[in-house]
Amino acid sequence: MASDNIATNKKARFQYELLEKFEAGIELRGSEVKSLRDRKVSLNESFARVIGEEIFLFGMNISPYEPANRSNHEPTRQRKLLLHKREIRKIAGKTAERGLTIVPVSVYFKNGIAKVQIAIAKGRTKYDKRHAIKKRDDERSIRREQRRRR
Repeated sequence: MASDNIATNKKARFQYELLEKFEAGIELRGSEVKSLRDRKVSLNESFARVIGEEIFLFGMNISPYEPANRSNHEPTRQRKLLLHKREIRKIAGKTAERGLTIVPVSVYFKNGIAKVQIAIAKGRTKYDKRHAIKKRDDERSIRREQRRRR
């Protein structure tokens, strides 16, 4: 079960409190897979939304694959996420609650198949963000001090 991480959404962990994670397949075109293998993808500003009984990913930027020229893809098109119906219902039920959204956390290959890890997330307030920064800085200084003492 080898997985090859392609891209991560670092801001998602800072801007949101990630409550529950899911692994989903992505419906891709051939040139998109080639660009993913070249790691030409960005998850910044991307989000997912439940439409009907399907989940779509918006704003994920997969750069055009140069050799594909005419048969290339649109970089920021909406892409369907492949999940089981019970998972979609569970996600839809939770995001119907106020303040919860679906954010992509990372894109990777698992056994040669492109996957995206999505999370049900709650937006953090400014106070929460400042608290997270302080906690991260404190942990960093503790590690630095421990290294210095060795």
